[in-house]
Amino acid sequence: MEALDMNRLKKGEVDLGTSIMAVAYDKGVIIGADSRTTMGSYIANRVTDKLTHLSDRIYCCRSGSAADTQALADIVTYYLSLYSVNMDQQPDVKTAANLFQDLVYQNKDRLSAGIIVAGWDKKNGGKVFNIPLGGGIFEQPWAIGGSGSTYIYGYCDATWKEGWGKEQTLEFVKNALSLAMRRDGSSGGTIRMADITEDGIERHFIPGDQLPELAGKIV
Repeated sequence: MEALDMNRLKKGEVDLGTSIMAVAYDKGVIIGADSRTTMGSYIANRVTDKLTHLSDRIYCCRSGSAADTQALADIVTYYLSLYSVNMDQQPDVKTAANLFQDLVYQNKDRLSAGIIVAGWDKKNGGKVFNIPLGGGIFEQPWAIGGSGSTYIYGYCDATWKEGWGKEQTLEFVKNALSLAMRRDGSSGGTIRMADITEDGIERHFIPGDQLPELAGKIV
């Protein structure tokens, strides 16, 4: 039997070759992503918004097949809205992550989808969950994904510190994504970020010509 290649996309399928990230801090979470969508070596869209709203104060970042991940996000959004109506309360972040994990695992031989779920809820505060290709669910203080993530694991491990506030976390996400975009040919464009807290969601946008130049400063 032919071995399954989880990284293989169907012919002509659009790939979110990407850099995505989420980091929890004392008041909530910061999520971020580049904006380049590729189809092979062709850049299909240079200003994609990869920060996908799921429910009140819960978002996901998507990597893999654009079609697969958008379909998953639509399904999870639908079930979270039903949960809100039936339970008369907003779902927590782990509920959303569990829905993604179940869908990805049950369809692991048919989907190319890596998801980071992050947000804030009254029960647990800011939370980050990583759902990699093939299923699985991992709660982490920070998570990175997509093709650009392979270039910045060392930077993230060496730089991140527990107890950071909002501004330090925003700077960390911006710098890490900028480094990934510099090295990864499938990542690029602009950086979109969102700060998710009890008070609401604040979006941030970094144009491509204003990305920090860090590669020459890191030794």
